[in-house]
Amino acid sequence: MAPRCLLFCLFLVGLPCLISPQQQASTVDPQESTLPWYETLPAVAMDYKVHIDPGKEDCYYQYVNPGATFYVSFQVLRGGDGMAGFAVRHPNGQIIHPYQWKQNAEFQDQSSTGGYYAVCIDNQFSRFAAKLVNLYITVIRYDEWDKFSKEVEDMDLSVQNFTDTIRGVERNIQDMLQYQHYARSNEARHFNTLLDNNRYVQTWSIAQIVVISCTTILQVYFVRKLFDVKNARPRA
Repeated sequence: MAPRCLLFCLFLVGLPCLISPQQQASTVDPQESTLPWYETLPAVAMDYKVHIDPGKEDCYYQYVNPGATFYVSFQVLRGGDGMAGFAVRHPNGQIIHPYQWKQNAEFQDQSSTGGYYAVCIDNQFSRFAAKLVNLYITVIRYDEWDKFSKEVEDMDLSVQNFTDTIRGVERNIQDMLQYQHYARSNEARHFNTLLDNNRYVQTWSIAQIVVISCTTILQVYFVRKLFDVKNARPRA
């Protein structure tokens, strides 16, 4: 999916189909057979932590099936002013989410035409500070639920209520995953801020102790010099 990343975590959610192997083989799309195995699942969720060098821009690509819902969010966890540029480019090359220099942002396309979306993180305005960015991407194919319902109906089973319930559960699960990702990102950002503040306080405290100690030693030295009595010979 992404050409470059430091930390990679892949979470896949899928629903097995209640059909025979022969029926399953006959329903495979020839175009989908050339895609990675996880791209054909009803739902895919990915969580990345990406290191962006100063003055650089990195783009990551995710395949989205036609008609699927594409969601991506980013948050700067550490580095510099805590902000970076974020943009999303449509498979046709059009920028559908323009660049914005922000701490966090999100984008959602509920009816994708299909193809590879480009998610770009821009750190060109920061010439000296690298950034640690968290990316969360999901691709949900709600049309797969309709296919699943049709396959079960072909088996002479009425599952309209069951399908609606499962679809509602799937949406709620995705909402919870997005909320958990947002909470984890905030926790990581606050923890990094706490470490930076602790390092800042310790550094300046040590520096102030050194300055005060040197000043005290100099003051004692010069005060003692004032009371030094030079040996003088008495005159007859």
